[in-house]
Amino acid sequence: MFQKARIKLTAWYLLIIMLISVSFSLVIFKVQIDEVERFARAQRMRLDRQMPQDSFIPFEPLQLDQDLMIEMENRLMVNILIINVFILVASGISGYLLAGKTLRPIKEMVDEQDRFISDSSHELRTPLTSLKSSMEVALMDKKLSLSDARKLISENIDDVNRLQKLSDSLIQLTRKNSKQGLKIDIVSSKEVIESAIRQIKSQADKKKIQIKTRIKNIKFEGDQEKLTNLLVILLDNAVKYSFEKKSVNIKTWKTKRFIHFTVIDQGIGIAEKDIPHIFDRFFRADTSRSKNKISGYGLGLSIAKMIVEQHHGNISVKSNTEKGTIFSVRVPVRLS
Repeated sequence: MFQKARIKLTAWYLLIIMLISVSFSLVIFKVQIDEVERFARAQRMRLDRQMPQDSFIPFEPLQLDQDLMIEMENRLMVNILIINVFILVASGISGYLLAGKTLRPIKEMVDEQDRFISDSSHELRTPLTSLKSSMEVALMDKKLSLSDARKLISENIDDVNRLQKLSDSLIQLTRKNSKQGLKIDIVSSKEVIESAIRQIKSQADKKKIQIKTRIKNIKFEGDQEKLTNLLVILLDNAVKYSFEKKSVNIKTWKTKRFIHFTVIDQGIGIAEKDIPHIFDRFFRADTSRSKNKISGYGLGLSIAKMIVEQHHGNISVKSNTEKGTIFSVRVPVRLS
């Protein structure tokens, strides 16, 4: 599809360029011929003025050497034709390259959209299939008791909650390049972190993980809800992948133009080969993380990166397997 579009776009480039080139060539040809005729007339008149008075011949219409004129016209036409052929070839090559460069962002966007739809469909299919199968089995069971039905409904509600969480994440990701809904206000780093900790605390308590903070109450511009969500994602990952009875540390500090957040865990770490891909949608490592059968869809860090980019910041990661991971976030103090 894109190859055909590239050829069509190249053809349009060529058509426009050649129309301009041929138009200029015709104008140049006419101007040059007129200049040659004007020069020939001027030379003849100069010769006539230099002739002796007694040999003066009454002025007659100027008769130019037709053979010379025809030869000059032919040479000029050949030169212009050569130039236009060169322009045609050069424009064809340049237009093809330019068309490819023009269409590349569109192709990348369409490819990304196709991958997103494919991955989303795959992730949605599994829980939906599970829900359908469990309900079909229950309906076929004529001896289904009220307690079993309650248990089934409870499990299905958990699956529905996970689906809702997935759909919310997908909606956030579709707004990756959109700043709609970004409510810029003066934000307190302390409030953001404390709010995120409250949402993660029960999860941390189950693994007997302490969340330690070394923070300053720094004021900066941002969307408080999204920044809280960012910290929740990073803390959620830190708690999930930390060993039991360890600690997760959060630090903040300020430089001249930026506020910095770091989330440090004492967990299984990330393999070096996986680090370049951890912010990709639906990416989940095949090594120690997946072996622990930790729930999730591989969307959290993609959303975290999106939030950081919306705030014109950047996020980075350092990790050692079996030792822990450090996520570092830097966002401007002022967005305006």
